[in-house]
Amino acid sequence: MVIGATGQLGRATVDALARDGWEVTATSRGGGRDEGWPEDVRAVRLDRADDSALAAVIGDGCDLVVDMVAYGAEHARQLTSLAGRIGSAVVISSTSVYKDGKGRGFDTQEEPDGFPEYPVPVPETQPTVAPGEASYSTRKASLERGLLAAGDRLPTTLLRAGAVHGRHSPLPRELYFVKRNLDGRGTRVLAHGGESRFNPANACNIAELIRLAAIRPGSRVLNACDPQAPTVAEIGAAIDEVMGARPDTVLLDGPPPSPSVGSTPWSVPLPVVLDMTAAARELGYRPVVSYAESLPATVDWLCARLAGRDWRERFPLLAQVYPDLFDYAAEDAWLRASR
Repeated sequence: MVIGATGQLGRATVDALARDGWEVTATSRGGGRDEGWPEDVRAVRLDRADDSALAAVIGDGCDLVVDMVAYGAEHARQLTSLAGRIGSAVVISSTSVYKDGKGRGFDTQEEPDGFPEYPVPVPETQPTVAPGEASYSTRKASLERGLLAAGDRLPTTLLRAGAVHGRHSPLPRELYFVKRNLDGRGTRVLAHGGESRFNPANACNIAELIRLAAIRPGSRVLNACDPQAPTVAEIGAAIDEVMGARPDTVLLDGPPPSPSVGSTPWSVPLPVVLDMTAAARELGYRPVVSYAESLPATVDWLCARLAGRDWRERFPLLAQVYPDLFDYAAEDAWLRASR
């Protein structure tokens, strides 16, 4: 059973498991299905906050539960309460649980000198933030603690996902370059010398990790990212190549001069790169697609989704998280002043 089956990760995971021979029940709040799924996938409406409804879908038992939308201690308790009826689980966590040697993490990144300085790459043994209810990161840490503590009753693979990308993303970072190319922007500005690295994670690669963990149950934590972590300048160049665009790029030393200039969804002052060695060792993981190979499908999907519509309407979550992505007036004013 896949919880959150119609989201970006859920779509790819249902498809991967079904094609690997699993009988898949795809649950979501809307009860919908992806047009690409095999016909024998069973789609069921489910509000995962309803304990009795979740128990009813699981029924007398299932070999595997894959949970895309689990957050916090309450969801850990919900799953472990059904341990006797679940063979094993794979649950999505986040790289945001990591903290550095000074206790800094994603929750402190907006503070002065608050951005974490992680090792490159970050192994799964890196310390994590304290569990709690204060933030997304602390809730994911609570989820992990609860599930790992019950590993003898419910073997669970926790996957710490990076910056998820690909088709059906509610937070498509690639739009930063795609929309600029569609709008004919001749110049773009990248802070930190264009060298920012924020490890991407293709949805199909995460689905492959889930498929492998499903046939090798265990209580473990693994990073879930693409093996390559391109710089933001390399990402822009790869998207340009797909779209046949040739814009000029202005590289800035240091941080963005304003939220509207030089700041991209990957713009971080220090690298966030994840170590995928453990996944290869424990599961035999090999990526099914590279970042560059995945881009044509992503770009086509983004262009079709925009199709003359306002980007904020099409991607409200992206607009909420990054409201200043396309302030061209501020960008042009800065370019005039800098020249």
